[in-house]
Amino acid sequence: MGTHREHCLGCKRLEAVVAQLQEQLDRALARIADLESEIARLKKNSTTSSKPPSSDIVKPPRPPASGGKRGKRRAGGQLGHARHTRPAFPPEQVDQTWDYEWEAVPAGWKALDRFRVVQQVELVEKPYIVSEHRARLYQNLRTGQVLAAPLPPEVRRAGLLGPRLTALVAYQKGACHMSVETIRRFLADVFQLPISHGQVLKTVQKASTAMAPCYEQLQQALPQQASMGIDETGHRERGRGLWSWCFHVPGQDRFTWFHIDPSRGSKVLKRYLGKAFRGIVGCDYFSAYRKFLRESDAWLQLCWAHLIRDVKYLTTLLDRATRNYGQRLLSRIKALFRTWHRRGETPAKRWERAAAKARREVLAVARRAPMRSEAQNMAKRFREHGDSYFTFLDVPGVEPTNNGPERQIRFLAIDRKITQGTRGEAGRRWCERIWTALATCAQQGRSAFDFIHHSIIAYFTDQPFPSLLSLPP
Repeated sequence: MGTHREHCLGCKRLEAVVAQLQEQLDRALARIADLESEIARLKKNSTTSSKPPSSDIVKPPRPPASGGKRGKRRAGGQLGHARHTRPAFPPEQVDQTWDYEWEAVPAGWKALDRFRVVQQVELVEKPYIVSEHRARLYQNLRTGQVLAAPLPPEVRRAGLLGPRLTALVAYQKGACHMSVETIRRFLADVFQLPISHGQVLKTVQKASTAMAPCYEQLQQALPQQASMGIDETGHRERGRGLWSWCFHVPGQDRFTWFHIDPSRGSKVLKRYLGKAFRGIVGCDYFSAYRKFLRESDAWLQLCWAHLIRDVKYLTTLLDRATRNYGQRLLSRIKALFRTWHRRGETPAKRWERAAAKARREVLAVARRAPMRSEAQNMAKRFREHGDSYFTFLDVPGVEPTNNGPERQIRFLAIDRKITQGTRGEAGRRWCERIWTALATCAQQGRSAFDFIHHSIIAYFTDQPFPSLLSLPP
């Protein structure tokens, strides 16, 4: 009897120990899962997330290439590349010429009617002219009041710096990321033209005012565009977090329009595109774009580059089921883009059937995800917004990625690092206008300096302002 009681007590103590060990094991497994997720998160780089490539500098160096070949090419020109030389200045742009000849031609030689030409460009000692505009003073003989003859409006508005020098200051501030103090020192040291810090600021604001009509013209043209890519990035102002929006329009009337706003939400899209916008918006998976899709007639082309990075991240996780799911999905995506790249090389009907099949296979794999949080999140994305990833298959000319506006935003990121943001309303308006002008001129292959210069002339002289809506004649 006692032996049976002791046996039962021993079994209970053993069960208690097993339960305690099971509890500890469950906690340990949960902790391991958390650590594995954290390790995977810390291992994210530019290929598995939206992190910039500059964040990859902490990665270990790549191993040398196999076969004894160097993995990194040598600096300078590469073998087999055609040599590129700048074209010579035409005769009408040559200001002065010197001919060098032998004093006495040796016997057996004769002079040819050809020259070996070396063209040289040099700064003139004083690279500007000073004009003095004098307004005659007149005095009223009865009252003694003194008045000056009116100056031309372009002289009054320009002030100290003329149109071309005003454009240069604006170009230095906007395109060259130069601070006001750096511009002031440049003019004093190089041009021997000392001006004040405040004068540089006034000059920049004149250029900003001159570019305002063109900027507003592009803003009004946004709702009429058939397609565009949109992206946003952070903007700092006196410690306050703002957002720089980029609206990038490809095509014949291509342009890029920037806007700084306190909001990152869909109300920015509604304000500048309108609820009746029926075009295609290329974008990432940020919630503001999805909300805009629900509340408007727009189409979305969600970015495949962002999606592929997220899928690649799944293939790095330690959970085998999630990793296999990511690999299957990545394989179907590759097959889809192999089909897409054959567009134009395959008969239209045959290509449409192949594209429809590739689309079905991607959706089938994406929506059959294992019961893991990361995989289920991916499956939910395809269940709710899967169609928005395939607009580029239905509408020729639509890009499957949002690389266009992201390339334009790189300039902003550099500018943000150097200038440390803005300090007020005037600075925000200047940034919006100069960023828009620089990006659009680069797209259209036109000189940004010439555009700024012509805008300033139009502002000083009350002439029609230049437009960025179409290519120059």
